[in-house]
Amino acid sequence: MTLSIADRLAVANLVHLYAAAVDDRRFGDVIELFTEAAELRLPDPPRELEPVIVKHGRLGVDEAMSALRAVDRTEHAIVGEVYVDAPERGYALGRITCIAHHWTRSAEQVTDVVWHLRYDDEYQRTPVGWRIHGRRLTINAIEVRPVKRLRDER
Repeated sequence: MTLSIADRLAVANLVHLYAAAVDDRRFGDVIELFTEAAELRLPDPPRELEPVIVKHGRLGVDEAMSALRAVDRTEHAIVGEVYVDAPERGYALGRITCIAHHWTRSAEQVTDVVWHLRYDDEYQRTPVGWRIHGRRLTINAIEVRPVKRLRDER
């Protein structure tokens, strides 16, 4: 079975909704983009760039968001997307390439920790639309840069 154009667009929209919700700091909305039984596999940077931590369900997703709540601002630039059918009906797979900026202020300066990353995703069709059912985050590289100025939250 081939992923229909409508389903492909819906899954791509889901990925972009995730990035926008994180960047807008709407973490409650982020959690709703996952299934109740979602599995999130995360690295432990900078020590581990491959996934070594597993979080389960929406509660686990909420726990994972605590790391993003600790930074002043983020920006997720999705630079590559590939979607295919999963072997099981009602599921799809995705490989998402992203550059994620994590800006933090200290008394003296602003720092940008940049992750060049890949999400290997499993999506599930639910009664409320497509949701992320599994996400494996791999970091390919980390950069740390000084920043001249960071816009305040509004």
